[in-house]
Amino acid sequence: MNSLPLTPQIEAIARRVVWFESPPQSTADTIRFVAYAMTYGDDADMREIRRYLSDDDLREALERAPPGIFDPRSWAYWNLKLGRYPTPPMPERVIPEN
Repeated sequence: MNSLPLTPQIEAIARRVVWFESPPQSTADTIRFVAYAMTYGDDADMREIRRYLSDDDLREALERAPPGIFDPRSWAYWNLKLGRYPTPPMPERVIPEN
């Protein structure tokens, strides 16, 4: 996965889609940041992100997405858009048994 430069545009996206962290903190983990952007960003946000990331990078973000970020609609949309059909199950949290 390529990393994203912290340009003013990426910083603005980070402030909106990962509002609870600073932009440098939220963009440090590119896969996690892209998962948030795919879920909460708009078309303009993703056009900006796609200036730096390939479709393969976005597929990797789907493949390695942390559980709890994607909603079902965004998950279905991005998997279809990136040719992952049929859509695989969403990432799930695993709670260890005691």
